[in-house]
Amino acid sequence: KEVLNLDDINKLPIVFNIAWYEQKAIIVHLALLYLGIKNTHVGPTLPGFLTPNLLKAVQENFGVQTIKTVEEDMKIFNLA
Repeated sequence: KEVLNLDDINKLPIVFNIAWYEQKAIIVHLALLYLGIKNTHVGPTLPGFLTPNLLKAVQENFGVQTIKTVEEDMKIFNLA
């Protein structure tokens, strides 16, 4: 952030697309949220503890979205 003279870590040109295939991914994602990272994408399936109400809360507060298809994600991340 400092090297690029940015005032917000969320302005860094980094894409976070996190798959929930193991418990470590959940810890990594929670750490990113703690650090203030926003607009992450998770999936392809969501963990059981992520109820509809909890998902709504993290979407509203942190911009968390679910992973879509490869083609849709490539467009969202400006990679296509």
